[in-house]
Amino acid sequence: MLAPIAHPFPPPAYGPWEQVAYDLVEGLVELGHDVTVFAAGSGGSSGRFISTTPEALEGSNLDPRLAEEAHVFRTIEAVVEGGFDILHSHLHVHALGFSRFLPCPMVSTLHGSAWNRAHHLLLTTYKDRPFVSISDSERQFLPDLNYVATVHNGIDFDSFPLREKKEDFLLFAGRLAPEKAPDLAIEVARRSSRRLVLAGIVEVKYRDYFEKRIAPQLRDGIEYVGEATRPQLRVLLGNASGLLMPLRWPEPFGLVVVEAFASGTPVVAWREGAMSELVTDAVNGFLVGGVDEASIAVERLSELNPGVVRRSAGGRFSRSAMAAGYAAVYERLIR
Repeated sequence: MLAPIAHPFPPPAYGPWEQVAYDLVEGLVELGHDVTVFAAGSGGSSGRFISTTPEALEGSNLDPRLAEEAHVFRTIEAVVEGGFDILHSHLHVHALGFSRFLPCPMVSTLHGSAWNRAHHLLLTTYKDRPFVSISDSERQFLPDLNYVATVHNGIDFDSFPLREKKEDFLLFAGRLAPEKAPDLAIEVARRSSRRLVLAGIVEVKYRDYFEKRIAPQLRDGIEYVGEATRPQLRVLLGNASGLLMPLRWPEPFGLVVVEAFASGTPVVAWREGAMSELVTDAVNGFLVGGVDEASIAVERLSELNPGVVRRSAGGRFSRSAMAAGYAAVYERLIR
């Protein structure tokens, strides 16, 4: 398993790709597979853990390009030495150039990478290599790749306890970035006269957006709590009456949506990207076309039963389902 190294493995806070890779390793080990994970730092895993860089890129002084090269090189050297049935890359496009020289197949999960047009050069050069999409919708970014399967992301449902009794606030959890549209979440909360908690990172490149569009509105029931740790996120998701998922881009998955389901918390999501693959309208949330429809949907959140919300997603988005899906891909490629 070639894990991402932007954040620690597993991530204590933000780090969705690292979290998916971690849960996949745990799920595969639970199924009886022998897994070696190449990642940053001294993290933990039920599989064999090999550290390729002393720390993750987040908050470090490492040169990101050189650190990722070292990460890939060490992994590839180990694979070339033999003993592996398959290499699974979660690392953008950075390992693709080695895929034709390996003694075993390499499969890549895109995690939305094809949305970045700068990645298209390498992706199209190696479009014959096997790729896994995390939703059917994700394939629209670059339809001509050799997609061998769609495997939805999965989570450890047991780590998100069901909370039947909700508090009277809405939650936005994710990057505070223009494409994630937290400003639209604020507008929905204002129209609905509901309290809103915003939780997530503000990337350097979006600091100006945050200062101009978000910070001036942090008053009168609109609260920003910063980047939430995993335990803090579980509490917020469990207590919220609903998760708002406004979007200005075709979101390829949305891990926090599934985490909300596990907590019994319904989701009001814009009808963009993979949301129609995740949200079952009027069962575990509502699909909407904009702020007006979202404001109406917020008033209907109490109609949805938290237990039903959780059960609607457990079979589809558990880490065991994800691991089984990938194991089937591995076996097919090995044959």
